[in-house]
Amino acid sequence: MRERERRERERERERERERERRERERERQRETERERERDRERERQRERDRETETETERERHRERETERERETETETERERQTERQRERERQTDRQTERKRDNNKSTTVFNNTQMQQC
Repeated sequence: MRERERRERERERERERERERRERERERQRETERERERDRERERQRERDRETETETERERHRERETERERETETETERERQTERQRERERQTDRQTERKRDNNKSTTVFNNTQMQQC
């Protein structure tokens, strides 16, 4: 009888150890799966970060391009203003030259008239 009880207790302990072992194994698997999920989440976050960074870079590029265009437009407008100013100066110079020529002609005419008198 004692032997039988002893064997029964021994089997019970063995079953208990086996349950504990299975439970540890399940816990280990759950932990492994949680770790994998954390890894996947970190990778998704890195991907979102890369996309954000890429979008940020695109935006910076667009801003730089827009700024270059503005600078180019500004420079072009300055050049136009400068050219308009030069043209006004040339017109003024031509007018001044015509006046001078007219004055010379008038003076020559007047001198000629005076000499004829």
